[in-house]
This record gives sequence, structure tokens and C-alpha cells, in this order.
Amino acid sequence: MDLFEAGMRASIEKDQPLAARLRPRRLEEFIGQEHILGQGRLLRRAIQADQLSSLIFYGPPGTGKTTLAVVIANTTASHFISLNAVLAGVADIRRAIDEAQERRKLHQQRTILFVDEVHRFNKAQQDALLPWVENGVVMLIGATTENPYFSVNRPLLSRSRVFQLKALDEQGLRRIAQQALADPRGYAHREVHLAEAALDHLINVANGDARTLLNALELAVETTQPDAQGRILIGLEVAEESIQRRALLYDKEGDYHFDTISAFIKSLRGSDPDAPMYWMARMLYAGEDPHFIFRRMLIFASEDVGLADPQALAVVVAAAESFDRVGLPEGRFPLAQAALYLATAPKSNSVFAFFDALAAVEKEQEDEVPSHLRDASRDSEGFGHGANYLYPHAYRDHWVAQQYLPASLQGRLFYQPSDQGYEAQLGGQVQRRREVQLAAMMEGRGAPPEVLTFSPPDKEREQWLQRVAGEASAHLARLRQQLFAALALQRHHLVLELNARSGLFTWEALRLAPEGGVWALCPDKASAVMLQERSAHLPELDRPVVLHGPLVQLRELVEERSAGQRFDALVGHHALAGMPEKAQAISQLRAVLRPGGCFALAENLPRRAQRLHALAGLAGLPAELRQRVIQAEEAIYADPANPLVNWGKEELEALFRTAGFIQVEAREEITTTSRRLSPQQLAQWFNPGGETHHTYAHYLGRLLEEEELHLVRRAFERELANRMVEWTSTQLLVTGRVDLSPGSS
Repeated sequence: MDLFEAGMRASIEKDQPLAARLRPRRLEEFIGQEHILGQGRLLRRAIQADQLSSLIFYGPPGTGKTTLAVVIANTTASHFISLNAVLAGVADIRRAIDEAQERRKLHQQRTILFVDEVHRFNKAQQDALLPWVENGVVMLIGATTENPYFSVNRPLLSRSRVFQLKALDEQGLRRIAQQALADPRGYAHREVHLAEAALDHLINVANGDARTLLNALELAVETTQPDAQGRILIGLEVAEESIQRRALLYDKEGDYHFDTISAFIKSLRGSDPDAPMYWMARMLYAGEDPHFIFRRMLIFASEDVGLADPQALAVVVAAAESFDRVGLPEGRFPLAQAALYLATAPKSNSVFAFFDALAAVEKEQEDEVPSHLRDASRDSEGFGHGANYLYPHAYRDHWVAQQYLPASLQGRLFYQPSDQGYEAQLGGQVQRRREVQLAAMMEGRGAPPEVLTFSPPDKEREQWLQRVAGEASAHLARLRQQLFAALALQRHHLVLELNARSGLFTWEALRLAPEGGVWALCPDKASAVMLQERSAHLPELDRPVVLHGPLVQLRELVEERSAGQRFDALVGHHALAGMPEKAQAISQLRAVLRPGGCFALAENLPRRAQRLHALAGLAGLPAELRQRVIQAEEAIYADPANPLVNWGKEELEALFRTAGFIQVEAREEITTTSRRLSPQQLAQWFNPGGETHHTYAHYLGRLLEEEELHLVRRAFERELANRMVEWTSTQLLVTGRVDLSPGSS
């Protein structure tokens, strides 16, 4: 590069807009998008480790998609090539691929190909990229404001991780504006005084778009003359002139168009008259065609109001016709009237009966039209079509019970009247007529045919055994589903599993939060080693971080691995129940959750544990001995000095609230499973145990003599060995979260 080229480049950089000059160069300078770039998140770890795969950044303008690509270019050791899909063609793609192959061949260097506005590439251009992304010649980073699941072809999408960037919040925009005034690349060399009211206005109108904010700030600074002291004073009036119109995130052909009309329709469905006014105003302000809004309201009038208010459709039709006559701007009155009518109307979606019927037509075998419903004008004499048809007008109330559906569909219900508005009057009448009609059909056809089934004894036994064997695993799977449903995880969340042993929750967390991160706290080293071995086949960045140690040392263990690490969610099974120091353990959970973070735990409730004497019955023992066995076992769970059993639902909720959690809720759930009790299991109950591990026999020995204990053991073995029993247990499903307020961190 000669002096002239260097001078020209310096001049270009100097003349760049403020937003381009201030573009962050390192990850530490990047502001916002904590949900994908926060500490411990997958994308941050991948950038820092230079282990990136193909990426697609999706989000509204001004949220940092291109900037993030530049940061990656400055951080990675890979060669970086940038294309803009609006200007580039297949020839440009081929040149980039040739350059990437050359660098790979001569320097063993990877190439990152950044494609801005990747959704602008047509199918041929995207297909031209596909083989080179697939064989690793280039690593693609695409940026798009359009939903990639609609605008990027499936093969390319399936080879990329998608990260959604959000509109910047007020705090992020404020930091960006302050940085612009203090950075040498911005206005550090000028004395700019930005009034607080002016900054608030710029942030408010920028609507989450950093580029809009910086462009307005630049316009305000560059067009304001310094005062006598050389100060550039930017007040509210200057700010209003610099950014006169809110930067609405709306595109008639893009996601924001569909998202906004979706919000409008869902607000109508929710009978909220205020929200539809806002969403409709937002659409009209952005230039939406009112006819499109009327079209959606016409559909809504039948789909969501229907017979609950038959006038709804007529009102919207009349409003649409009125709009066509008067036009804008006065046409907004009938438009708003129609929306308010729909929002306040009773709701019914009973017209979906048609689609249920359509599904039956598509999926089920066609049955013949009943003979009495067939056309009698052509072949009534030859085939008897139309014979025995009952003419409803000849009967009282112009109705008579007879068969109208094909025989195979008798009793099938498609239309379900709602209990809203006008349709509520129809429901009782429809139900009564259905009952009479079904009774008439049953009488006309005689008794239903007898259904006979037979299974060989060995097959029946095998099926029963399979069901019993799978019951425990089905219970755990249901428990896992309940806990993760309570957490409502997002793909970028950081999750910590407590008391991880088998990895049952670890693998589910990895599936639900693939762009976040998963940690697992194992109670011992053996469990940790097993979990690490089972995850060894995963790519390094996708593996869970495995810790081992007691729960009361959780924060210390986390800090040793990653200082300042905090989690979005905690999940665990039987993590607290066996711990005497529950308050200390719960404070550890609070310490590792970020503000707004939540937890979902399943804890066995000892007070409601299965009583062993109830399983055996002990019918062969003397009544007095039986009573002492019951007393000895009940005493186990009534000991107020034993921290393993002296707690329940209320006590656990109180411990969480004392630790600073909010929305704490504990729900008891009783489960019954079938278990086969082996002689080995019985032997464990009646082993003497030790100083730290007390067995069932140990507690019975407090009230029983040795010979009596021997009699009880023989009774258990006689009545329970190798037998199936119904085992009842009670679990507490405990959920809660950390307050979002600043003081909660």
C-alpha cells in the first residue's frame, strides 16, 4: 500500500458516519445482547476459543449483527471476507471461495465469509455457497433482518447456528450515547453538552436501534454551532429536530409486518379493547394498507366470534364498505369501530367444526351416504333411495330425530357450541337433540355388537411385565417434563443441574438450551466421571461443565471454575431432602442465580414416605407386637430433632422466602408405582447398619427385643419376598425465582 492509498483510506475512515467510526473492535467493547454474549454463553465461549461454526445473526436493524461479525473478525485467527448480498452475485461468491481455498492450501488458514443481508441471496446464490460451507472451506456468518427459517434455504440453515439479536434496551442505548461523547473516534475532542431530556428523547424515539440513535446524535452535533465558550449545547428542541419520527420496526413484507398483525389479532381474541387500538395505530402509522387489516378482521369475525355474536361479521362488512366510500383519513373511524366491536364481542371458535370434519374426510375411509338421504328423483323405485326420509317440517318444532351422518360416524361430534353470547342459547338445544338422536339411532340398530378379545396367557403376562418395568422410567420422564415446563427455558439460557447422577436432566437441558450452556453438580467424583465419559462424544463446546462436591459449597465450586458465573435456571431431583443444612444449601442456590433466574426442584417428602408395615400387613404376628412395629416406624418420621424428616411443604417454602426468593410455590404430588421386592432389598432393611447409616431394623430395635425383631423379619420375608407391591411416595415440586430488581443481584 503506497502513501496515496494510505492517505485515501485515512480520509475515508475520517469521513465515515459516527455509527461506523464507533463500531466496536473487541468483544469487551460490545454493548447489549447479553442473552447470547453474556458470561458463559455458548457464542461468547466459541468466539474466545476461536471454535466457531457457521452462524446466522437475525434481528432488527441497529442491534449489532454486522458489528458482531467485525468483532469476530478481529478476534479470530481466521481470514475474513465480507460480502453484501444486495451487491454480490455468484461470481463474487466464487472469487471468495477461490481465495479461501488458496489460503487453506498455502497457509492452512480458515476463512470466515460474512454475508450481510443474506436473505437477499436468491436460491441459486445460496446453493452456490452450500457445498463450501458443508466441506468447511468457508465458515459462513450471515446477517439478516428477516426470519431465517423463511428466507434462508433449509440445507444452509441446517448447517448453521441461528442467534437472534434483540432491540437494545434503554440502558444499552444510554451507554452507547455516552460512549460516543467520550470516545476519541466520536466527540471526545469537542465539548458537547447533551441535556438529559434530549438524551431521553433520542433513546425513546430510536426504539432500540443504535444506528438511529447515533445518526440522530451526529446530526445534532454537526448542525449545532458552538457558543462563545466553544460548547455545543444540545437541548430537547435540537434533539426533536434531529430525530423527528420514531424508528418503527415495521416492514410490509417482513417479520415485523406479520408479528404486528399477529399481536393485533391475538389482542382481539383476548378481548382487550386497548391493545388492538395500539397495534392498529402502529400499523397505520407505518403505512399498512387498511384493506389488509379489514381482511384479517373479516376472517376473525367468523373464526373467533362466530355464532357467539352473529352480527360481528355484518358490522365488519359494513365498516369495510364505509371505509371504501369515505377513504382516509376519516375512514379510520369505521376501522376503529370494527376493531372495538370485535374486541368486546363474546368469543367462540365453534366454526372450526368444519376443519374437524375436513380432517375426518381426509384421514378416514369414506362411508356411503345413508339411503334415506340420497336423491330420490332418479332411482327411488329401483334402489329405494330416499325412502323412509322423515321430513322435519312435518313434525313439531320442525325437527325429528333421524340419521344424518354416515353409519361409521354416528356419535361423532364436530360442532361444539360455546357458552358465550347468542350461541349459549343454542348449546342446550343442540345437546338435547343430539341425545335424542343418538338414542334413536341406537334403538334403530339394535344392541351393539359384542366385542371379543383373546390373548394367550404368556403374551398377556409379557405385556403386563413390560408395563410394570417401564412404570418407574415413565414416572421420571413425566417428572422431568414437569420441571422443565416450569422453567420455560430459552435456547440461550445457562442451566445448572443439582444432584446430577444419571444425567437424566443434563441431557434434556442440553437439548433445550443448545446456544446457552449446561452445568452439572454431582454429589461425588464417581458420578462426575461417569457424566464426563458419557458426554465425551459431544463437541467440546457443547459438553456440560461437570462439578462434584456438596451443595453447601456450590458457589465456591462455581467460582473456582468461572469467576462471577451466574445461571438463568436451576433444576434438580432430590437435591435438598437428604441434607440437614437446608437453609445453607438454599442460600447457595440464591448466590448462583442471576436476577430473574428461576429454579424447579423435585424433593421427596419423608413425612409422607411409604410405610413398610403397611406393605407387609404382618397378619401372622401377635397384635401387641404389630402395634409396637407400627409405633417404632412412625417414630422415625415424628422425630422433631431429625433435620432429615422434621420439615414439610410450609417449612421448605419459608426457607426459600427467607433466602430472598419470590413467587415460591411447593406442590405435593402423590405417585404410586408397582415394585417387585427382592430378598436382597429385604435384607438391606434388616441389616444392623452402622453409626451413620441407620437401617429399618435399627429403628425397630428401639422398641423390639432381638427375638421379636427376628419374628418381624420372617413375617416380611414370608409376605413380601419376590412379590409386587404398590409403592406410594410423595414429592414436592418446588418452584420460585429471583427478583428482577437491581438490589436482587
